[in-house]
Amino acid sequence: MAEAKMREIAGEAAEKFGVYAVAMEHRLGLVPVKEASVIIAVSSPHRRNALDACAFCIDELKARVPIWKKEVYQGEDGNWKQNKEWAGALSTKAEGTGGDETQERKE
Repeated sequence: MAEAKMREIAGEAAEKFGVYAVAMEHRLGLVPVKEASVIIAVSSPHRRNALDACAFCIDELKARVPIWKKEVYQGEDGNWKQNKEWAGALSTKAEGTGGDETQERKE
């Protein structure tokens, strides 16, 4: 589902901003702190179009792609974190199937 949504977003960006090509990739597995988890590359004859397309892609990815991550702190097993910007998070919370209780961190 995530890959299909990312392809959809890339296609929308290419059409909307008139760029030649858009590539998006999200890392899987362990991603150390301070390392990028997403890469977006845009090919365009004009810088502004490329930058606008890139901004559109990351904003839409955060809003439309249900990506979860597991945060692990020293001495803990870790907690799965839902992307707070994902539109589906609001409906999940309302239905009581994962909202804030999945995001609590043991102190």
